[in-house]
Amino acid sequence: MNEMPDWEKRFRAPRVGLPDWAEDAPDRSLFVSNATGTYELYAWDRTTGAQRRATDRPNGTTDGVLTPDGEWIWWFSDTDGDEFGVWQRQPFGGGDDEPAVPGLEPSYPAGLALGRDGTAVVGRSTDEDGTTIHVARPGSAPVEIYRHRESAGVGDLSHDGTLIAIEHTEHGDAMHSALRVVRPDGSTVAELDDTKGGTDELGLEILGFAPLTGDTRLLVAHQRRGRWEPMIWDVASGEETDLALDLPGDVSAEWYPDGSGLLVVHGFEARSSLFRFDLATRSLIEIDTPAGSVSGATARPDGTVEYLWSSAASPSEVRSTTGEVVLDPPPSSEGAGGTPSFKAPASVPVQDVWVEGPGGRIHALVQRPAGEGPFPTVFEIHGGPTWHDSDAFASGPAAWVDHGYAVIRVNYRGSTGYGREWTDALKHRVGLIELEDIAAVRDWAVSSGLADPARLVLAGGSWGGYLTLLGLGTQPQAWALGLAAVPVADYVTAYHDEMEALKAMDRTLLGGTPEEVPERFTASSPLTYVDAVKAPVYISAGVNDPRCPIRQVENYVDRLAERGATHEVYRYDAGHGSLVVEERIKQVRLELDFAARHLPG
Repeated sequence: MNEMPDWEKRFRAPRVGLPDWAEDAPDRSLFVSNATGTYELYAWDRTTGAQRRATDRPNGTTDGVLTPDGEWIWWFSDTDGDEFGVWQRQPFGGGDDEPAVPGLEPSYPAGLALGRDGTAVVGRSTDEDGTTIHVARPGSAPVEIYRHRESAGVGDLSHDGTLIAIEHTEHGDAMHSALRVVRPDGSTVAELDDTKGGTDELGLEILGFAPLTGDTRLLVAHQRRGRWEPMIWDVASGEETDLALDLPGDVSAEWYPDGSGLLVVHGFEARSSLFRFDLATRSLIEIDTPAGSVSGATARPDGTVEYLWSSAASPSEVRSTTGEVVLDPPPSSEGAGGTPSFKAPASVPVQDVWVEGPGGRIHALVQRPAGEGPFPTVFEIHGGPTWHDSDAFASGPAAWVDHGYAVIRVNYRGSTGYGREWTDALKHRVGLIELEDIAAVRDWAVSSGLADPARLVLAGGSWGGYLTLLGLGTQPQAWALGLAAVPVADYVTAYHDEMEALKAMDRTLLGGTPEEVPERFTASSPLTYVDAVKAPVYISAGVNDPRCPIRQVENYVDRLAERGATHEVYRYDAGHGSLVVEERIKQVRLELDFAARHLPG
């Protein structure tokens, strides 16, 4: 393997996700791995150690769940990444796939909850119907219990199957959900709405019912103190128990399987940590984890905790509080196109930088290559927009560092993990606010001597791709090159073509539809500024993408072509990104090559 560069090894190295386990059969687990060269679902019998690939599709599969008894694997079957399809199921030990809920037509998924008696609560979203929720009992046709034009989703089903928790945005604010608990016949048990009908920007999130029969307590995340944190809501009595965990940043939680405590996940300033909160003593006990990011954690019935950990320098591992690495990747069949068996090479750690910006202090993560600056510098902008970059292993940025570039990732306004006001700040001047923060960090990077001002690359995928195209047009003198993956390029056309849930998000962000607030869509659309773009532009797009659809990308590309602007476009047969390792490598290679040919020096 000596001839393979480290950056390719990081993509090809076999990796695994955090195993999910069946609630009543905890030795049966389900996890995602790229061992065959494509991300697929694997069944894992912990009693025997046997692992079995459960799905095998050309463009991969990552959405799956086990029934509580561990007898069935449910997985979502779409078409080549278009996210539109139906749930299938297969026996845990192997066998033919079959429709999990006969009678339900294809849709975008909107949550799923599986009961102990075989009942399934299935959320669906379509352009025609908005959101619908259906209860399917064994041997019976599914029954619709909920319908609304605005976005909603199934949150959880109580342990005994008598209560269904739903997140909804019937008030019209897609960034801040309200909660409703209903019986399986759809009748309402309880409501909780911190938005007060859409007048307050305070969201709620369902974290899960207590894991005990007859227990009506629901673990909920709220934003009442300006950040995400958990509380317990008894949906029968209406009592709310404020946990008031004294932790900065955002806090999430899940129940320990015996209901005695909560596994707390704390995210703060691009890193995360774990705690156990004992409900009887109300004590908070830190769980020892290395510095870095925990991207998933689960408490096991024996009281141990398993978690997926990485840092920018160290590849991900599934670890346990026992001190062991829980799960190694399954064997690969290299000769059949699978991933060769070796560990991903390490990368360089991140440096934390804080820059004063127009809306407050901006946190950026910097990775430096070997040698002395100033360096050609890639601003790798995260998607979302309600997401954040963290001190976690990422093969893409590491590839740029290997090639001598500094990489800067900016947690602009709109990012999560810095409080509700920071996340909610980008409304109405969408895109332009984020670019103000990126510009402030860019100025720091140049003035500090890190970045060569003649060799600044603006890059990103999804929302990061959108900001790339918008930045090239609104800040044309600032950037020498642009690399946009699956971007929003023509905001009006994107709105009309995208999946219904994203239409709702755009109405919230911009304050209405393109017909209602045309000036806002115009101001926030990269297409408005395409003729000002001076830098060479590379765009990659999935032809089946429901989030950033291909037609609006083509509109932007046509405008570049009309005036002979330097650009290249790569179209691939998948959706919003690819689950195929070789496809991911190809896309990074194309970006590296484009930069090598077009960046000065």
